[in-house]
Amino acid sequence: MNQPIHKIETALLAGDWDRLGYEAGVWVRAIDAAGEKDPRPYFALNVTHLIRGEFADAWRVHAHALQEAADIDRVGDWLQTILKQHPDNAQVNLVQGMFLAQSGQSEQSIVFYKEAAKLAPQSAYPHYFLAQIHERASHLEMAIKEYREAVKLDPSFAAARTNLGVAYQEQGRLEMAIPQYREVIKLNPNDAVAHANLGCALAEQGKVEPALQSYKEALRLNPNDAEIHFALGGVYETKGRIDLAMKEYRAATEANADLAPAHTALGWLLMEQARPTEAMDAFNRAVKANPEDAQALYGIGRIYAAKGKRESAAENFAKAIRFEKDPAKKNAIMNALLASGQVGD
Repeated sequence: MNQPIHKIETALLAGDWDRLGYEAGVWVRAIDAAGEKDPRPYFALNVTHLIRGEFADAWRVHAHALQEAADIDRVGDWLQTILKQHPDNAQVNLVQGMFLAQSGQSEQSIVFYKEAAKLAPQSAYPHYFLAQIHERASHLEMAIKEYREAVKLDPSFAAARTNLGVAYQEQGRLEMAIPQYREVIKLNPNDAVAHANLGCALAEQGKVEPALQSYKEALRLNPNDAEIHFALGGVYETKGRIDLAMKEYRAATEANADLAPAHTALGWLLMEQARPTEAMDAFNRAVKANPEDAQALYGIGRIYAAKGKRESAAENFAKAIRFEKDPAKKNAIMNALLASGQVGD
């Protein structure tokens, strides 16, 4: 197996990611055919997928590369050997950072990302992966700074633009997020996530019609995305189009039966239509998917209260209060509990 290792290391040192992916694939097939086990080619594939922005594929091979402690040690020792031989190689420092970030050593990865950026000042990748570390640590300003640098170095870096937009949106800076999403769509017109992100930001701005169009385009590209159906339902509900909102909420639950918020939203609309039996079914499905869904528990309590089942109502209200984070919603549930007459019984 020395020859595959040599080819992979040569591609890594050159930063030839396509070659790295190809050689890693050849090595994986060889060890699979021989019934052997080696995490190193899988890690090389993982790196290639992350560089390309193929996150689902990266996660898939991660299980073969860095899931077990022995695998982490073997990959780590391998990379340390390469790093000792080539300490000034930017790609090796970058990949060492990626290894540390994915093996529970995020803080240590920062040093290697910064070194990679210093050694290859023209490369966007060290800034992009460093930004992810800052974002996971809730250091949004630092993340934004690095994402901006990545986009500056490579304006066609769609994944960096997407993450930059999301970071801006988390800060409530929608006017900064929206242009990033639009640029991603220019780069990749068939990117359903970009259209959905744009729809979400426009909806938050109160631009309902453009938001609807963005969500519809996202669903055209990815008809089975439960989250997009749910978001579109929310926009329709805001517009007062309850029929269309219910249709989208149902589509969301059909696409993903474990999407508790969609069941809950549907339950409340059914409550407004005086359909308590169907509403109870929706709320129960929500609680099955997420036992801490406060609004579903509140809805169940409301239905019990309307039936005169005060004890069952109070039990669900109490659970809802425990899980509800929003102060105004928590207060409404508390008032319902007080009205049930079960407090202090």
